[in-house]
Amino acid sequence: MEEYSVHGVRDALNATLAEYEPLKLVLAAFLTCFLSSIVTSAISSAFLALSDNGTSLSNWLETCIFSCLSPNRFVIIVGFSKLLPGANAYIKKEQAKVIDKLQSSAKAEKLCWASELPSDGLGSQVLEQMKEIKARDKHWQGRCSGAVYIGGTESEGHFALVNEAYSIFSHTNPLHPDIFPSVARFEAEVVAMTAAMLGSESKSCGGQVCGNMTSGGTESILMAVKSTRDFMKATRGITAPEMIIPESAHSAYDKAAQYFQIKLRRAPVTADLRADVKAIKSFINKNTIMIVGSSPGFPHGVIDPIEEIAALALQFGICVHVDLCLGGFILPFARKLGYPIPPFDFQVPGVTSISVDVHKYGLGPKGTSVVLYRNHELRQVLTEWSGGLYISPSMAGSRAGALIAGAWAAMMSIGENGYMKIVSKLMDTSKRIEAGIKKIEGLYVLGKPDMTVIAFGSREVDIYKVNDVMTTQGWSLNALHKPSSVHICITLQHVDVVDDFLGDLAAAVVTVRENPGKFEDGMAPIYGAAAKMPDRGTVRDILVAYMDSTC
Repeated sequence: MEEYSVHGVRDALNATLAEYEPLKLVLAAFLTCFLSSIVTSAISSAFLALSDNGTSLSNWLETCIFSCLSPNRFVIIVGFSKLLPGANAYIKKEQAKVIDKLQSSAKAEKLCWASELPSDGLGSQVLEQMKEIKARDKHWQGRCSGAVYIGGTESEGHFALVNEAYSIFSHTNPLHPDIFPSVARFEAEVVAMTAAMLGSESKSCGGQVCGNMTSGGTESILMAVKSTRDFMKATRGITAPEMIIPESAHSAYDKAAQYFQIKLRRAPVTADLRADVKAIKSFINKNTIMIVGSSPGFPHGVIDPIEEIAALALQFGICVHVDLCLGGFILPFARKLGYPIPPFDFQVPGVTSISVDVHKYGLGPKGTSVVLYRNHELRQVLTEWSGGLYISPSMAGSRAGALIAGAWAAMMSIGENGYMKIVSKLMDTSKRIEAGIKKIEGLYVLGKPDMTVIAFGSREVDIYKVNDVMTTQGWSLNALHKPSSVHICITLQHVDVVDDFLGDLAAAVVTVRENPGKFEDGMAPIYGAAAKMPDRGTVRDILVAYMDSTC
């Protein structure tokens, strides 16, 4: 009887479902699984938040909502679609097309690359070969967003000074302070001077700010995150650490999370593209070790509400890292010049670490940055091994003393008054470019830039195609996502080319508007597809495949 009833139900269902197309049935099942995953994930996240210490009912509801609306939920769609017959093969085929397009410009050049040592060394002739290879680099003078921050040409002025300082110390290594005490002194002074610019002398710091130099902003961020993880484990017993970053935060935090086994929670930004403090609060739980704020964020050049973030962190006993890699040598001087710069450094109670690049607006050699800690407790660097006591304050053991010397030479040669003049010139140039972009029909500026990064988009034309046209005119700008846009990071190289840039940009907009179907063979289709793709894993696969094929 039971078997009969089961067969009867099956036959009845088959008869009913026979009226529908098979594709509709597959899609219905697929949609059901998708919605189920959203509800399950939201409930799981919400109850996890409710179980954490200090989480209120309102925060519980916010967590539930953010979990439901998270773009990551749509990754499930792509995951299921890959299971459909032929779908995964099609995705791989399209990925291959994109990778081939990315590689097309370098394929012929790569055939000439050396793959093994020459039988006979080139001797001093190697310098001539280097010059020949370098001559094929892009003409970057005055045409690139960021990249080169020093003004003038490579063979004179500040360029020449930094190059000479580098060459004098090219053989040195700060790992051996007993042999190269000069480099140890240079590093200590660079750190001290940088810290003084960023509020280390305020009473709230108690004279405890310390730090060291690193190879760049990413390493400075890595060291700040690692130090915070270790500090919070030692003082709070947190063994499953989490950190909260805004969507606009640098990708170095993703790398830090992977390296140091930290769960990354990504909070949205507000309409003005600044970190959403309310959303950040909803992510705080008993495992949170750090909140990140940027001054400014790389994409849009706006400063996150550091005071609000720090006040929130103090309330929960959490560390705060401020990313000043871009703004560290601009904001202190812009504030003195009278620009309305909100608080951003160690003068803000609750800020525990800062990263700042000397190789950007500090005009030092490439590969120089500083990481600063509010006190010595946050920095623990001593290790022991069979070789004896070994102290290494950064990711690397051996480091280039030449870079440290170059940074010291840059800062000492310019001085405070010199930086004031440079920043005045850069801020003025930035305001001129911002005002000029706003006057171009079809473009708008994103947010309210606080310093020297101006992001712009369009509601009328494909902004990525505009960028492609600018590339044909010799410009190298940065394409952005969320929202689709482009930015220019103003340097001393741009001071004398403002009118050229604005003229070419206005012409590019007209060109795209009058020829909307063209420029499909540039980078615009790739950037456009990546911007609209909810499955970031597919984008990651493309980038990894590209990296593997180039080196």
